[in-house]
Formats: sequence, structure tokens, C-alpha cells
Amino acid sequence: MLLFGRKRLLPALSGCVVLLLVNPIHGASDNSADPNQRDNAMQPLELTPRLSLQLKLHAFLLWSSVGFLMPIGVLLIRVSSNVRSPKTAKALFYCHVASQMAGVILATAGAALSVKNFENAFDNAHQRVGLLLYGLLWLQPLIGFLRPDSRGLKVRSVWYFGHWFLGITLCVVGVANVYTGLHAYKERTGRSVKLCTALLTVEVSGMALVYLVQDRWDHVVRQRRRRQEEEEEAGGDERSSSEGAAYPANDHKEVAVVVP
Repeated sequence: MLLFGRKRLLPALSGCVVLLLVNPIHGASDNSADPNQRDNAMQPLELTPRLSLQLKLHAFLLWSSVGFLMPIGVLLIRVSSNVRSPKTAKALFYCHVASQMAGVILATAGAALSVKNFENAFDNAHQRVGLLLYGLLWLQPLIGFLRPDSRGLKVRSVWYFGHWFLGITLCVVGVANVYTGLHAYKERTGRSVKLCTALLTVEVSGMALVYLVQDRWDHVVRQRRRRQEEEEEAGGDERSSSEGAAYPANDHKEVAVVVP
């Protein structure tokens, strides 16, 4: 029963993403909506010092969660799978758990700040995707804690794929939502976000490069190590053959002559 539920989890989540992106919430795209409300939503936002601080804090909390800690956790668990030392692998695993839980806590703080201080009409993609993101952020650690103990079973394989796919989806959707948040900030305030966008792009590109190159680099290291071992074996065979040629074995039997 649990296996079928996990298999149906990802299609259900994908359907929720599509519904949230296509269908607006609270009738925001209804033709009968008040035109004055739509005009007010498009008016520039008057930034007070307090509101400016709250927006910056919200952006920092969400970036540090889905834009930094969650991807770092993915990289840590990926590195641990290629580590030979059990102690190092265990330390990386606990660092992965700590980074993910810290990301969930920071995202929850950002969500509470948004609900308390901002207008949440959910009439744009940033707010709708953010709402879905908060739910998935709490679902991901729950799936992690429900990891089956037995290795090699089909349930463990299904769990691994679901946990991995949801983690990658969270990182991709979270980073995309940070971009849309920066765009919404620019549209509402008229302030430039080029520097923040450039820094985010550099960071995400670097993490993506490390993620993609890591497995290939491990493969290169294994091939180099195997080549060195083969060269050492070939060198040992050559030395043994040369020693055999320098000191040939005396296979002739010695004949003892006995004088009567």
C-alpha cells in the first residue's frame, strides 16, 4: 500500500504544479474581478524603511534555503556516495541532514514573514509556486525520515528515486522562484536587481557544474588508479623476468664421482 502511494506521489505533485500555475487562486484572473483591484496591484509599491527591510529579509531567507542550503545538501549526499571511508561518509550524511533541516526552518521563517506582512492575493506565479514550494519543503524531510532500512529491495529503490527526484525538483523550482521574486520586486518597486541576478546566476552555475562534473571526475580518478595498478603489475612482471634472465636456474644435476 505504501509502495503504491509513493509511486502516485510524483504525478500528483506534478498535477498540483500545473494547476497552481494555470488556475489563479482567489479568482485573481476572473473576468468579473474589480478593475480597481487589478489597477492597485499594478501600481508601484511605496517602500517604507520597514517594508524594505522585510522584503530583503524575506528574499535572504528564501535564497539561503532553496538557493543555497538545499543545493549544498544535494552535493554533500552525492559526494558521500563516492567516499570510501565510512566515517567520512557518515559525517557527510549528517551534514546533509543538517543543511536540509536548516533550509526548511529558514524557508518556514520566510513564509511566516510573507503571510504576516505582505499582500498574499496569490495572483502571480511567484506566490503560487512559493505556496507549493513550502508544502514540498516539509514533505521532503518527512520522506527522508521514512527511509527503508533494507538495501537492495524494490521499496528502497523506489524511495531513493522519489527522494532524489523531489530534492532536485525543489532545488530547480526554488531557484526559479527566487528569480521570479527578483523580477516581481523590480516590477513593483522599479529598482534594479541586475547585481543580485548576476550573483545568483554565478552561484547556481557553479553548483550545477560541480554536480555534473563530480561523477565524471570520480570516473576519471578510478580509471587513473586502475591504469597505475596495471603499470605497477606490468613493471613487477618485467623485473621478475629480468631477474630470471640474469640469474638462470641451474637445472643440471650434479654428479658425484666416488673414487674407490
